[in-house]
Amino acid sequence: MVDLDAATVALLKAYKRERGGMALQLARDDALVFGDQEGNHRHPERFSRGFQGQLGRCERAFEKVGREALPRIRVHDLRHTHATILIAGGKPLKMVAERLGHADPAITLRVYAHVIPGNQREAADWFAVLVASA
Repeated sequence: MVDLDAATVALLKAYKRERGGMALQLARDDALVFGDQEGNHRHPERFSRGFQGQLGRCERAFEKVGREALPRIRVHDLRHTHATILIAGGKPLKMVAERLGHADPAITLRVYAHVIPGNQREAADWFAVLVASA
């Protein structure tokens, strides 16, 4: 279970209502928000192919307006982007680990150590003051 902000929840509810207009089974309270047309789970590979197709549409739109091409990403890369933004924003590693479903924050640390802000100058200055005052 992942907590979402109120604006995202409202957007997902609106999307679910819109899908509910297509078929009654999609309007049920227990219907999947991102299910297939029958309300069943989508196959991960099919979902990924659809995601890549949408990226292709975006890429063509960017080309039409003379913008640089978008980088090719996978659905799983969105998870990494989310984690990286949280870590770079100074959110506690334990919080990020919980959002990712990691049982141990050490897993998160190993995967995302390269984006954890390090301030070696501050550590050196702090330690020098500590030693000098001893």
